[in-house]
Amino acid sequence: MREVETDRFVAAPPAAVARALTPERVVEAEGSFTVRETREEDGATLVAAGRRGVGLLFRFEEREDGLEYEQIEGPLATLTTTLTYRAEDEGTRLTARSSVEASGPGLLDRLAAWKRKGELKRALATLADEA
Repeated sequence: MREVETDRFVAAPPAAVARALTPERVVEAEGSFTVRETREEDGATLVAAGRRGVGLLFRFEEREDGLEYEQIEGPLATLTTTLTYRAEDEGTRLTARSSVEASGPGLLDRLAAWKRKGELKRALATLADEA
C-alpha cells in the first residue's frame, strides 16, 4: 500500500471551498471517471462512476472539515481518500490524502500511487478554480 498527499492554497474562504466539495464534483474534478449515478444510503453518498469498460463505486461521508471516501467496488484492492480544508491567511488550505493498493505485484502499487497523486492535484486545482 502507498500513501500520497498534496495540498493547495485557495484564495477563497472556507465556506466557499466547502460548497465546492460535493461527492459528484470531486469525482469529476479528479478527471479519470465520469459520474454515472449518485444515491444516498445509510447516511453516506454512493457515487457510481466509470470510463470505457471500468466501473467504480465510491462511498462518501461528510466530515466537519471536508470529505472522506473509499472505493467499495472497482479495480483497486484499496483506495481511501480524505479531503480536508482549513482557514489559512486570507483563504483556505485544501489537502488531499490517499492510500492506494493495487491487486498485483508491488510495482503496480507504485504506479497506482503515481496516478492517484496526479488525480488529486488535478482535483485540487479544479476545486480551487470553482471556489
